[in-house]
Amino acid sequence: MKIQRALISVSDKTGLVPLARALARGKVEILSTGGTAALLKQQGIPVTEIARFTGFPEILSGRVKTLHPKVHGGILADRGNPEHRRQAKRLGLKAIDLVVVNLYPFEAAVRARTGLPGLIEQIDIGGVALIRSAAKNFRSVGVVCRPSQYGAVLQELERRGDLSGETRFRLAVEAFAEASYYDAVIHQALAHRFPKKLPWPDKLVLAAAKRQDLRYGENPHQSAVWYGWAASGGLPGGLAGARQLHGKELSFNNLLDLDAALRIPFAFRKPAAVVVKHNNPCGVGCAGDLAQAFRKAFEGDPLSAFGGIVGLNRPVDEAAAKSIAASGFLECIVAPGYRPAALRILKAKKNLRIIEVSAPGRRALRECLDLKQINGGLLAQQPDKFRKGPARWRLATKHRPTAAQKKDLLFAWTVARFVKSNAIVIAKGEQALGIGMGLTSRVDSVEFALKKAGRRARGAVLASDGFFPKPDGPEAAVRAGIQAIVQPGGSIQDPEVIRVAEKARVPMLLTGERHFKH
Repeated sequence: MKIQRALISVSDKTGLVPLARALARGKVEILSTGGTAALLKQQGIPVTEIARFTGFPEILSGRVKTLHPKVHGGILADRGNPEHRRQAKRLGLKAIDLVVVNLYPFEAAVRARTGLPGLIEQIDIGGVALIRSAAKNFRSVGVVCRPSQYGAVLQELERRGDLSGETRFRLAVEAFAEASYYDAVIHQALAHRFPKKLPWPDKLVLAAAKRQDLRYGENPHQSAVWYGWAASGGLPGGLAGARQLHGKELSFNNLLDLDAALRIPFAFRKPAAVVVKHNNPCGVGCAGDLAQAFRKAFEGDPLSAFGGIVGLNRPVDEAAAKSIAASGFLECIVAPGYRPAALRILKAKKNLRIIEVSAPGRRALRECLDLKQINGGLLAQQPDKFRKGPARWRLATKHRPTAAQKKDLLFAWTVARFVKSNAIVIAKGEQALGIGMGLTSRVDSVEFALKKAGRRARGAVLASDGFFPKPDGPEAAVRAGIQAIVQPGGSIQDPEVIRVAEKARVPMLLTGERHFKH
């Protein structure tokens, strides 16, 4: 081989032995450290330990092993630079042509909820330095930082004895991505554990790893990939940790809808279900058991539910599975677990994708950063959550809601938070009966929600995610028989809007906060 010397130092030793054995067959001198050297020796592969190569022992409990001029000089020397060649000869530097390194498993330690002292010990210093040195000098040095790269690298080495310039450049780009991702995970994990809440940073550091290639994006002519956020504070839940138990491959649109289907039911403490279409809920229900909650969600708008995504906040039991299976064609179901009998029932539906996730937990939902991409950048905001509960709502009319109406108003208000603005939710008995969303006029959303609710609107309650700019929305609502309204208030025409409710003897509550969703 044209490669004369390789440095191998890995934490993840998957697939390493065949690569090292092939290098040894090609008469490549292998330099190594600690556990990696011990493994290679055990396999009968000749190896020179770094301490012998540098003449300096590993120190500080292994924190300093490869941080030595003979190592980094051998990697960074520009073979085409005469002055570098003269210095290397004068200092006795031996060229290192290939660096095979992967890093301490910091992200795995985060997922295992390792304490801060243990996390600190999983911060790799020497490995990152080796990767960056080799990647910087890609014209002369190949850098391999993931076991998944070994196969292609080994094939090329066996075919030509060296790596092409194009391959070295590609490996360098991938290496810088690996080092950047690693540093981003460390930043996120330590920032999360900071005892005081940190202000918005001047530089936003994000880390995400490819989970899988998708067949296509929102439309067949768009390519797409699914990335999962790196572990940061060990928060449970989320689609990145989901397991698919049944059905064909998930699509881009499935994943968007599954995200909404996961968030909405977990906003409720009681058993809850949602049916999502095009990233909006078309039916939501709460009840004493999951089967009844699903029936409420499905019957809220059975026409729209066809081909929908179902989300549930409890493990699916046999009764709930029977209700879901009998409801017609559904694309996906996501829940925090399935009883064996329930799984057998649901798997009988060949085209139903069944997804299991860890319950996200209120802390995870509360602390998840909300990001939206715009042309040329990102917008970041805190997640939308209720700051003012019903105890802080203001009664704007003389007529007070009943206890049942208060319960339904809170239910409708909670659902409205997840509906595209302008959002209107009509509900009764903790069941969404009509949802108006995404229309450019609030009165249009009211009329759409009333149309969906039909006769069921009589005696129901209504929630609006934003204030009513004019009395026309409440006028349409009271004509249809709506019996109570909750809305933020704050319009110039609040007095006229409230007067409509007062005249109709319809209680109106003002929340003092809105919940737009664009």
